[in-house]
Amino acid sequence: MIKDIRTFKDLELACSQQHKAIYEVFQEREARLSEISVAEVREKVKKSLDAMKEAIKKGSNTREKSISRQCGDDCVQLSERYKKRPAIFGRTYEKITTYALATIEENLRMGKIVACPTAGSCGIVPSVLVAISEEYEFDEDTQINALITAGAIATIISYKVALAGAVAGCQAECGVASAMSAGALTQMFGGTVNQIMHSIALTLKNILGLTCDPVAGLVEIPCVKRNPFLAIHSVTGYELAISGIKSKIPIDEVVDAMMQIGELMSPTLKESSQAGLAKTKTAIKIENELKEKYGVK
Repeated sequence: MIKDIRTFKDLELACSQQHKAIYEVFQEREARLSEISVAEVREKVKKSLDAMKEAIKKGSNTREKSISRQCGDDCVQLSERYKKRPAIFGRTYEKITTYALATIEENLRMGKIVACPTAGSCGIVPSVLVAISEEYEFDEDTQINALITAGAIATIISYKVALAGAVAGCQAECGVASAMSAGALTQMFGGTVNQIMHSIALTLKNILGLTCDPVAGLVEIPCVKRNPFLAIHSVTGYELAISGIKSKIPIDEVVDAMMQIGELMSPTLKESSQAGLAKTKTAIKIENELKEKYGVK
C-alpha cells in the first residue's frame, strides 16, 4: 500500500489496490488527515455544494454591476436571449453557460462563492456539476462524489503547481478548474478511474499556456467570460474520455508541462496586468478611467 497520494499515478494505484473510486479513496484520506469521520467530510462537501447552488440562484437574478461598473449583467442578458432563441447546443448548454456567468458575477459583487480552485475560476465546476445534475436528475450523493473527485484533482495538481495566476498564469486557475470539472463529470456518468484520468489530461493539456492578464488588475476582464468558455471546454474532455479516447501524454506529465510553462511564462503575463489584454489600447483607457474615478495615482 502506498503511504500517501502525491501524483495521479499514486491515486490510480491506490484506487486499484483498494478497489475503490477516486472519491472513496480521497474522502477516507481527508477523514484520516482531519481526524473526522467520512460522514463529516461529506457533510462539509455538501455545504460547499449548497453554497454553489445558492450563488447560481442569486447570480441568475440580478443585473447589479461590480464596483468598477465593467461587468455584472451578462448572465441576465444571456438568459433573456435564450428565451427568445434557444442555444444551438440545447438546454444543457444554456444552463452551463448561464450558471458559469451567474457564479463568477456573484464573485465580482463580493457575494458568497466557492473558490474551486480559485475565486477567478469559481464558475466552472459549479456550472457543469449543477446543470448536468438538474438535466440528468443525479441525486445529491452522486453530486457530492463528483465534487470530492474534483477536489482530489486540484489537490494533486497543487502539489506541483501553485493554483494561482500569479505563479503559472490562468492555466493554473481556469485551466485546472476545467480539468476538475471534466473529471467530476466523468465520475458522475460512471466513468472508470482510467477514463477520469484521461478526461483530466485531455482537458488540461488543451489549455496549456493560458495567460493571466486582467484589465486594470481586476478579476473581471477577461475572467468573467472565460468561465463559461472553460466550462464547455471541460464537457469536451469528458465526452472524449468516456468514449475511450485517450491522452497520449499521461496526466502527471501534463502537469509537469504546465509547471514548466508557468516557469517560462513572462512575469508580465502572470496577474501583473503588465502585458497582453491588460495593455491593449482599450484596456489602458479603462484603467485610466477607473484611476481617475477612484483617485488612484
